[in-house]
Amino acid sequence: MYKAKINITLRKSILDPKGKAARSALHNLGLDEARDVRIGKFVEMDIEAANDDEAYKLADEACSKLLANEVMEDYRILIEKA
Repeated sequence: MYKAKINITLRKSILDPKGKAARSALHNLGLDEARDVRIGKFVEMDIEAANDDEAYKLADEACSKLLANEVMEDYRILIEKA
């Protein structure tokens, strides 16, 4: 059993209105050091697979078919033994 930890973020070239609003709110709270805030998604998924490579391939397929919009989003997958 493996656990996939997936971070999905908007590509740098895509405007992030949620991130911009969060940055503004942080500045209103006096946290002026906050820069370039980006909001994304985090997905954890348990995967039954024979090895790390197979688990990664399954997580990658899940991202490309459903979890991420590859036109607008990038994703990073970390596979751990559960």
